[in-house]
Amino acid sequence: MTAAPRVEGFAHPSFEPLRELLQSRLDAGDDAGASLAVIRDGETLADLWGGTARPGMPWQEDTITQVWSITKTMAALTVLVLADRGVIDLEAPASTYWKALADGPSGDRVLVRHLLAHTSGLPGWTDPLDVEGLLDLERSEAMLAAQEPWWEPGTASGYCMISYGHLLDAVVRGATGRPLSEVFREEIAVPLGADFHLGVPADALERCADLIAPTERLDLPPLAEDNQLIRTLTNPLLDVGGFCNSAPWRQVSVAGANGHGNARSIARIQSVISHGGEVDGVRLLSPAMIDRLLQPEASGLDLVIPAELTWGLGYALIPPVAAPDLPAAERRCWWTGYGGAIVINDLDRRTTIAYAMNKLGAHLISSPRTDDYVLTAYRCLEETS
Repeated sequence: MTAAPRVEGFAHPSFEPLRELLQSRLDAGDDAGASLAVIRDGETLADLWGGTARPGMPWQEDTITQVWSITKTMAALTVLVLADRGVIDLEAPASTYWKALADGPSGDRVLVRHLLAHTSGLPGWTDPLDVEGLLDLERSEAMLAAQEPWWEPGTASGYCMISYGHLLDAVVRGATGRPLSEVFREEIAVPLGADFHLGVPADALERCADLIAPTERLDLPPLAEDNQLIRTLTNPLLDVGGFCNSAPWRQVSVAGANGHGNARSIARIQSVISHGGEVDGVRLLSPAMIDRLLQPEASGLDLVIPAELTWGLGYALIPPVAAPDLPAAERRCWWTGYGGAIVINDLDRRTTIAYAMNKLGAHLISSPRTDDYVLTAYRCLEETS
């Protein structure tokens, strides 16, 4: 086997084990191309990348890749920023801003906080939807508004695998007159100088890494009879290694799934959470809003993802990841992307950890590979304390 290109980037001396782990994973072929970043107390302790973005193209400093449900944390942060500014009321019916919802079966039963916490009962589309319809945001949002919730809103969580971004986009569009992707870019990404995109601009398409679909079957426990995963996953079914590597998919904002960035940009943006709402003089959230997002909204067996999850507003709270040995933290939120990408905001340590890659594992939540990176990053953190 030909050795992968050497891992590049910066690592604090205590984080050399993280560089070595990434190199070993690339050499073994567990990762094709990947990036890792750790920010603590405003200091970048690791900003690493390496491997192959697509055949004949190395993963470079400015390579970006689709990070699946890490995108949801960006969509949620956008809504939280607007809520903190008084533009959106988290306790209000979503129909206050999304007028079509008021005319449908949901009426006023779905609150904005239900959308953020996956408790809306709208985790997918009831009527058949193809990818073309999915990319027509106003059409697919109207379909969600017109359907009966799959369970009573607010009573349980059911992971909004793809619909999450559509639900939040409809509220943001109604509240501001602008799509969520535009608000995210202008109010979050640009002020922070972060290379993360809800809809990749044409001049950045050449920097995109191609996704490599898993060769194994999705690793799932037995599904309960009333589980909604298959219904959610297959309508529409996305072509991971094909259409998801195309410009038409990348350039439209599907803010529940197709955000593009790298570990550096993910950590930069999400460190707003771990750093008290402010990064380098840019304040996006108040401490009170951060306290609010950390309050549990739902806890128990999710009705879509067959796992015990505790949801705050836009972020999972506990357990932290599949990794069993993480140091304790009273204030920590996180989420993961299909295939292994992850972001962890550890508020107790004022630390954000991010991992983004293009070779997907057959996992919906984290992966053994992801857990190794996270555990190693925490061990390195202890060495710098």
